[in-house]
Amino acid sequence: MKYKIFVDGSEGTTGLKINERLAFRDDLEILKIDSDKRKDADERKKYINNADIVFLCLPDPAAKEAVSLIENPSTKVIDASTAHRTDINWAYGLPELSAAHRNKIKSSYRVAVPGCYATGFISIMYPLVAAGLVPKDYPVTIHAISGYSGGGKKRIEEYESPEGNPYESPQLYGLGLTHKHIPEMTKISGLDSEPIFSPIISSFYNGMSVCVPLHRRLLPANLSKEAIHQYLAKHYSNEKFIKVMPLGCESSYTNSFLGATRVNDTNYLEIYVAGNDEQIMLISVLDNLGKGSSGAAIQNMNIMLGLNEDLGL
Repeated sequence: MKYKIFVDGSEGTTGLKINERLAFRDDLEILKIDSDKRKDADERKKYINNADIVFLCLPDPAAKEAVSLIENPSTKVIDASTAHRTDINWAYGLPELSAAHRNKIKSSYRVAVPGCYATGFISIMYPLVAAGLVPKDYPVTIHAISGYSGGGKKRIEEYESPEGNPYESPQLYGLGLTHKHIPEMTKISGLDSEPIFSPIISSFYNGMSVCVPLHRRLLPANLSKEAIHQYLAKHYSNEKFIKVMPLGCESSYTNSFLGATRVNDTNYLEIYVAGNDEQIMLISVLDNLGKGSSGAAIQNMNIMLGLNEDLGL
């Protein structure tokens, strides 16, 4: 028996990538809606209720509408929008965080795919806050850079305009400090207050790095970067897709530069611990279209269906 899969919103970047990954699977039946009816609520309702798994690759209001159309109690939903990421009734789709997170995904009918920046940040911060190695009231700052594909169709069109890229340099944005990923960053990581988040978009298509600086003097027992590295390495030691890289390995790269495209076109996320005797820099590198969206969505689907977690990834 093949599982029936429907991608609602298959014209966007995430939906297209999910379809690309699903196309190689012979254990799935992909339900295809006519392109002229993809915004027809009645037609979408038929497909949604006929599917074992529905991927929602939609704006938040449309994602909520799609959920309201579900009448089949067996239909499972994986939502790639921000609509349900902080909803306690939905599993948060980052299984590597803990056994409880993975088990909730496995047993849930509703799973929210984490945001790309949020994935990079939470994978670093959740284990440290949960263990008390970073205080919940730590004044966290996040610096991150992403390829322009994370901006969606409109931004992709701007960067790939026949007239040329209109931006002469990487662009800071979210200057009002209200980026849509901040609520999940705060809640899922366990922080008491919102971090200051400074995102940057640049002229490469996909790839992302997320950086979190820490002052040793503000950490319990003045923890060293070696102690932080040891804890993160142990936490993720049995995970396939999240890898804590050897301490100091970044210095062996060309001119000691660490690029944002190292794991592009994969579902991997690399964590680096760098810095000096007084300051620590935590860095995650991932593909915003891989572990940051479509790859994570497929990984969650595999878990929900009781399949090998890395199948097709």
